[in-house]
Amino acid sequence: MGNADTAAVRAYHERTKHSVQSVRAGGHFLDWDIMPRPFKVYPELEPMALPPDFTSSTRPALAAIADAGGVGGTGPPLDRTALARLFYFSAGVLRRSTYPGGEIFYRAAACTGALYHVDLYLVCGPLADLDPGVYHFGPHDFALRRLRAGDHRATVVRATGHEPAVAAAPALVLFTTTFWRNSWKYQARAYRHAFWDSGTILANLLALAAAVDLPARVVLGFVDGELDRLLDLDTAREVTLGVVALGREAPPPPPAPPAGPLGLATLPLSAREVDYPAIREAHEASSLVTAEEAAAWHGTPPRPPVPPAAAPVSLAPFAQEAVPESIESVIRRRGSMRNFSAEPLPFDQLSTIMRAVTRGFPADFTGPGAALTDPYLIVNAAEGLASGTYVFDRERDALVPLRAGEFRREAGFLDLGQSLGAAAALDLYWLADLDRALGRFGNRGYRAAQLEAAIEGGKAYLTAYALRLGATGLTFFDDDVTAFFSPHAAGKSVMFLNALGPGGRR
Repeated sequence: MGNADTAAVRAYHERTKHSVQSVRAGGHFLDWDIMPRPFKVYPELEPMALPPDFTSSTRPALAAIADAGGVGGTGPPLDRTALARLFYFSAGVLRRSTYPGGEIFYRAAACTGALYHVDLYLVCGPLADLDPGVYHFGPHDFALRRLRAGDHRATVVRATGHEPAVAAAPALVLFTTTFWRNSWKYQARAYRHAFWDSGTILANLLALAAAVDLPARVVLGFVDGELDRLLDLDTAREVTLGVVALGREAPPPPPAPPAGPLGLATLPLSAREVDYPAIREAHEASSLVTAEEAAAWHGTPPRPPVPPAAAPVSLAPFAQEAVPESIESVIRRRGSMRNFSAEPLPFDQLSTIMRAVTRGFPADFTGPGAALTDPYLIVNAAEGLASGTYVFDRERDALVPLRAGEFRREAGFLDLGQSLGAAAALDLYWLADLDRALGRFGNRGYRAAQLEAAIEGGKAYLTAYALRLGATGLTFFDDDVTAFFSPHAAGKSVMFLNALGPGGRR
């Protein structure tokens, strides 16, 4: 079984769908005695504290969020201060609060169940105040810990099939997921969440980089085993999901030193763990095994055919300078809304959300006109736009009406019976044609479609808070969503959902 045998990931997707029957008959309960630790901790490695003070960027937040990767310069020099800003506002702990049972950590990016199972690692050459090496970022104490000394970038370059952005980057951020830290609550569906939750982190990271003109590119095409070995991961429990190349015009990296097993101790996550083999099977089925395979994987899918559609609704102009606030300030305020108000969403704000979200982002699997997903909307309350359902036409940069009417009740049902879907002014779903994604990218196209939707969903989060609105991610009844948006969405699969609108409390 290899990446081309797409029956494997299709089986995983079908197996992890939510339906009314599966949710009611599931029988899963949360065993609080084995709730996993929310951090990966290396107790024997010396922490290298990161600078806690940052200078905010000056580019308006909306411009940074919407940036499609058109950065022209090389950005500021990458040093510990620059890296600290990126790590803090993408995966750091921004606030803490205590309660009788323990402590709650509020992180920079949204995460399913607030379980924070995604870790960031740094692979860098010599920087101004940081020796070359492989480092783990610890959000719990805001520090780096060096796993390996020496410049190991050549290993990542080779593993990605010599992807140009990786080869030219002075620093590389690798992101991983630890299955149990999410599957404790979500069982086998946690593999979907691996991409949802890394996507919201990457939305922050890409906006932070764009705000200071720092080149950044997401790379999903790599030899999984080589990067897992470089990070010394126990792949039955933690795996590499992707790479972000930071900066450009670095000299070619020297040959990488040997990278044998490290055997580093980490604190146990819980007294015991429950295994969900379906997660590992889906990951292994979508793994690449040679550098040549990785090199061939990079690229974009063919443009999808444009179906006949009703007259589109043009969006309001995108005023990206309208919010002078910095992206750092927006991230500090971001949360997950728990109570939407009844106020309608102004049409210019709905337009701003759609334009900021759908301009694209720099990655090795997507590009202008080549997105793997389509945003579908349930508009519950918007000034200047009739309530009903719409699809965003990426080719025409406009909304296409599907059905007019009041669908709050349906939105509440589709969103796993959660009242937030009914209360929000806008429910924004990303649906993918998996035939197209898997036909171009094999099983790994499933990873790409999930991640693309999540990055755009993360951009929706940020845009909503930049506009002083609220947003929250929700889960869904898979086939019911497809049926609701059909016939237009017939054959597509839901990847991500965000509810947005004027809000009350977080």
